[in-house]
Amino acid sequence: MEFPAFHDPQTPHTHTVILLHGRGSDGPEFSEELFESATSTGDNLKTRLPGWRWVFPTARDRWSTTFQEEMCAWFDAYSLDDIHAKQDLQVAGLRESVEQILQILDDEVKLLGGDYRRVYLGGISQGIATALWTFFGGVATGRIPEPLGGLLGFCGWLPFARQLEDLLQSSESPGTQSLRLVSGFFLDTIAKDKTTGFNELLSTSAVSTPVFLGHGADDEWVSVELGRQTSLALSRVMPHVEWSEFRGAEGDGHWIKEPEGFDQILKFLEKGAVS
Repeated sequence: MEFPAFHDPQTPHTHTVILLHGRGSDGPEFSEELFESATSTGDNLKTRLPGWRWVFPTARDRWSTTFQEEMCAWFDAYSLDDIHAKQDLQVAGLRESVEQILQILDDEVKLLGGDYRRVYLGGISQGIATALWTFFGGVATGRIPEPLGGLLGFCGWLPFARQLEDLLQSSESPGTQSLRLVSGFFLDTIAKDKTTGFNELLSTSAVSTPVFLGHGADDEWVSVELGRQTSLALSRVMPHVEWSEFRGAEGDGHWIKEPEGFDQILKFLEKGAVS
């Protein structure tokens, strides 16, 4: 397991953000790129939030079926043109990565006196894809027993989105019923845990975790349609999902728009911190 890159707070520790990199990157590289970018005041997020601790885990190298080589990735994603192709290749990596991130989340919560609401989880591209299933896996197994401060991600997608859309058709509104369905899917398909009784562990309050998702409408690597699909699927489960589209970000649109996107991140984090 790769060790995370940490950025400790400059003032007394009040919150933690755990952010996951995209495929082919790593924690130190992602953190460097993130903090090189500025909000509209010219400051980066670390400067604007001096009491916050930032954690950037790194995935291990794993075989890419598409590129036929080892690369740093949270799981093996066969195609981003058709995320439903060869979905079985994702399962082992997702299961392993979810456990890795849940352990980090456990450690960060302990540093904050057991207060889950002061911990945020997210990422970019494959990172947010992994973060979302980490959240659902944590809820399903009882390791996230109450709401987090928030989930936030950019330019990503949701593995098994089509299956979840079909599963959630019977759910009339966001809430506990939908969360139970998604948690059950995690246990059956990703964790492959046939243990019964998970409902007794399921947090009915975790569904109120707020979500912020942003995506470049001109993203050439992950289609904005996949981001929209993710937002809609999450909206069937969680009542507080905010969606934002933008144009003109660096990296062929596959990055966070500067400074607008960083202003949005800051606003989302600050809002949760005072609520």
